Amino acid sequence: MANSPSTRLGHCGLLALLDTVDREGRYRSKNRQWMFVLLAAEVLLAALVFAQGAPRVTGVMPSSGKVNDSVTLMGENLGKDSVSAVFLSDDKDDYKATVVDQSAAKIVMKVPQVKPGNYNVSVQAADKILIMPVRFTVQ
Repeated sequence: MANSPSTRLGHCGLLALLDTVDREGRYRSKNRQWMFVLLAAEVLLAALVFAQGAPRVTGVMPSSGKVNDSVTLMGENLGKDSVSAVFLSDDKDDYKATVVDQSAAKIVMKVPQVKPGNYNVSVQAADKILIMPVRFTVQ
């Protein structure tokens, strides 16, 4: 019989390739840091995948106007399947605007009946109102 090198994989084959056995017979990970890196990468990628569908307003044209003026919001994921309502919001209240036209890249709305001042643009996605970092001034 020819001599062949011993692989010493034992009864846990693949596990022995990834881990090493200490003197007491317990498995110790050779690459514990890699496990944490891979776990962190999975969490970040999952967050990116789920965040891609969130509505996002990136601009408003014009940036100021009067009550009942038409205003165009530009952004991403603004279609009817993502955004059910648009608001102008101040520190206390959200004022619902009338949506005139809506697509994935833009929403045309009418300025609601509000006092003159600066307002945040907000959108309703499912049961949440998301305040966007876009401001509109009512004259």
